Amino acid sequence: MTEITAPGALPPIALTGATGFVGRRVVALANRPVRALTRRPQPPQPGVEWVLGDLDDTNALARLCDGAAAVLHIAGVVNAADEAGFVAGNVTGTANVLDAAAGVPRFVHVSSLAAREPRLSLYGASKAQGDALVMASTLDWVIVRPPGVYGPGDAEMRDLFSLARFGLGLAPGRPSARISLIHVDDLARALLALANAGPSREILEIDDGSGGYTHGQHASAMARAMGRARARMIPISNRLLGFAASVATLVAGWKGELPKLSRDRAFYLAHPDWVARGGNERLGAIWQPQIGLDDGMADTVRDYRQRGWL
Repeated sequence: MTEITAPGALPPIALTGATGFVGRRVVALANRPVRALTRRPQPPQPGVEWVLGDLDDTNALARLCDGAAAVLHIAGVVNAADEAGFVAGNVTGTANVLDAAAGVPRFVHVSSLAAREPRLSLYGASKAQGDALVMASTLDWVIVRPPGVYGPGDAEMRDLFSLARFGLGLAPGRPSARISLIHVDDLARALLALANAGPSREILEIDDGSGGYTHGQHASAMARAMGRARARMIPISNRLLGFAASVATLVAGWKGELPKLSRDRAFYLAHPDWVARGGNERLGAIWQPQIGLDDGMADTVRDYRQRGWL
């Protein structure tokens, strides 16, 4: 059940992306009223006011932000058929939320580490453009750029867990490549803390405090959560990764779907440095990560098994 204080005791936090992977945990962990945008009707939930609409609906966005203590803009597009799809979700959508949030005391924008390297992917470029709009605004803003987010309910890493079940892992790009990770609950707590206080007009890259992992360390943690000692890594060169993305795109096109491994995502995955830099220290007074990799992976595997995903 959502933990919410008495209705009316505090002005609400306005939330986009509330029905997504991260947004659901923000709602669940909030300790104050939440007003949340949704494209489809939702069942009643204590302490949550649902606003029907999307990022193109300026009237719905105005209702969402009216009288809010802070806006947490989490919604975005992580996979699209073309550049226009990324721009619509991550640039135009962000501009619309910024317009609606005029006068709101605090604006927390969820970006991505991909925005740090905008030339690598259409996704990263669109997130960087969205960040630029936020930085150009007169709001009291903060931008959070999370790394790989995992945890219960995450479908994005499901295939990697399925491989780890058999003691296997994938190592795209260079053998020395490193990534940062964060459990979804730690990210949700950081966003809620920033809605109330913390750095202003800064970009924060946050993670679980580990300093980053190799792909082998990540895969082995998944394997350990399923009773395996470690994962045997399968190296994937940039050329092979690009070929696999082309095949996945072709197959998904036949099915009328978007590929999980698009060529855009392949270029992003092959980059050797996705380690967060400095954000944890900047948030030390109001937030610290609480969930280490082994505990987080065990938590995720328990959830996957309950859902029948493994």
